[in-house]
Amino acid sequence: MAYWQDFAPPAAPPRGWQDRYAAAMPDGSRLLLPLRDLGDSAVAGLIANQASFTVLDRLVGWLAARVAPWRPEVVVGLPTLGHAVAAALARALGHPHWAPAGFSRKLWYQESLSVPVTSITSPGSGRRLWLDPRLLERLAGRRVLLVDDVVSTGTSLRAGLHLLDTAGIAPVGVGVLMLQGDRWRAAPAPWPPLAGVFATPLFARTTEGWQEIPGTAPHDLCA
Repeated sequence: MAYWQDFAPPAAPPRGWQDRYAAAMPDGSRLLLPLRDLGDSAVAGLIANQASFTVLDRLVGWLAARVAPWRPEVVVGLPTLGHAVAAALARALGHPHWAPAGFSRKLWYQESLSVPVTSITSPGSGRRLWLDPRLLERLAGRRVLLVDDVVSTGTSLRAGLHLLDTAGIAPVGVGVLMLQGDRWRAAPAPWPPLAGVFATPLFARTTEGWQEIPGTAPHDLCA
């Protein structure tokens, strides 16, 4: 089965995972994800804009149900993969639009509405996260939800929270599809309320393949 193209029925886990991981979904089904080798450890990867519409729509539907009690009025999506999630989530919540943050600067953007950003998959320095000043009137005084595809170390979401703070916006919460391990919990407090659809652990290399590291997949998907 190809990655993130369909859901598989429940199955017993193997003694060791090799190059892929079958992540458990809220309904008990499984979603096939590649394992990204980081040396002595690995993480399960999700690329939202490569997922089938069937998979993305169901993941977004689960996320919409989790964040609906916060009564968000505007969804702000982080680039790049968070854009696929945020746009679909805004539609699922019945919103007329959404608001994208971006990595590229347009001529009318302001330096004061930008912050530096790094991530586990794009660790290089010098990149900045920007907010179009023309979006501010959509966000002012509204219940804003910040959205990304995955939270791993928390650095990308922290940059997004910092960007919203520079615009005078305190989001009602953060929504993601996947909680990738538990390293994000070590990010400087406080976090706003955070909701995810499913969690994957960190993995350690063994002679039988990759083994899940106990306690690294959060059980509480609304933190």
